[in-house]
Amino acid sequence: MPLTETLARVDADLAAGRIPLARLRLRGLVSSFPDDLTVRRRLAEVYRLYGEPAEAGRWMYLEEDRDADETAAFEARYRTPRQRMRALAWRGPEPLARSAFAAEQLAAVRTACSEALGRPVDWDTVLSAPDDEPDGGEGTFTGFLAGAGCLVVALAMLGIWVNGLIALFD
Repeated sequence: MPLTETLARVDADLAAGRIPLARLRLRGLVSSFPDDLTVRRRLAEVYRLYGEPAEAGRWMYLEEDRDADETAAFEARYRTPRQRMRALAWRGPEPLARSAFAAEQLAAVRTACSEALGRPVDWDTVLSAPDDEPDGGEGTFTGFLAGAGCLVVALAMLGIWVNGLIALFD
């Protein structure tokens, strides 16, 4: 669906009070058009309706006229440069930004992330790279629990299958 048509639907959703649907459409547009600052601004406006300053700050982060309190809330929620880089959901090089301020902000976040990780990163690889950020070992227990849960389910399914096979030949 074209950008203008989707934005018209967003306007209709907002006029009808369907704020969650408008937010969903705008999130889809940001993922399809990450360099469109107007879509990011519209998404920030929707998050203001929800009373979510951190998310409003997230989507206004590349705008020069951003609200300082919202920016601070965003930076408090996404504490590390890598978390901020992922949260901004940018793709491609900084020159794709449609303003000099946005390009400077993107470059500053990417540089900080590179320094924190001790290696160069770019916007296209940071989203899919493994989480090797310092102090990032908090997900190992969760991964263990997920693996153990999958093993238990697989063993239960195998037991049910064997039980059914035995019952078939009795």
